[in-house]
Amino acid sequence: MEFDRSRLTAKLKQCCNALPFDVEENQQECLLDYLAMMVKWNKAYNLTSVRNADDMLIKHIVDSISIKPYIKGKHFIDVGTGPGLPGIPLSIVMPDCEFTLLDSLGKRVRFMKQCAFDLKLENINPVQSRVESYSEGIPFDGVLSRAFASLKDMLHWCEHLVDSKGIFYALKGQFPESELSDIDDSFEVVSTQSLDIPELDGERHLILVKKTT
Repeated sequence: MEFDRSRLTAKLKQCCNALPFDVEENQQECLLDYLAMMVKWNKAYNLTSVRNADDMLIKHIVDSISIKPYIKGKHFIDVGTGPGLPGIPLSIVMPDCEFTLLDSLGKRVRFMKQCAFDLKLENINPVQSRVESYSEGIPFDGVLSRAFASLKDMLHWCEHLVDSKGIFYALKGQFPESELSDIDDSFEVVSTQSLDIPELDGERHLILVKKTT
């Protein structure tokens, strides 16, 4: 299916109207510009296994921005971000926040840097690095993770990125009961949120975790 801008514009607007926060029209246009770039680059760079633009719109764009109401702070890192998910969509709807986008594959980082240039996104910083060896020297307000790793592994690999005030935000599908039981005593679950994603089939949950010390 071709990239039908007018149809996708209407579909995104319908989804945004169903969300519990406003997405400005210029932000919706920027989200569609990002989607168009992802569709184009995906043909050569294999950025995501999702091929269809309509599916990308729901599974990547709307899914990513849906967690906006739960994210607190200004300075975030998105680990294992792939082509920039959820960090780039969030950076568009949260322009006053800064997002470091971390991935170990150069082709994904090149794509994100091109997005930053073409879409004039001055609040993202794409970085090629393994998460366990990366640090900016100051703690982040939050660590974002979407389809990156188990909760146990995420917390272990990313614990150096936040202090006791920072929050780990893990986007999951079905409620990860077994993963939650694997978390050790140095972390505590702040809350679990069931997400209602417009047009998305299947469950989505957001798990918020912080350090206990």
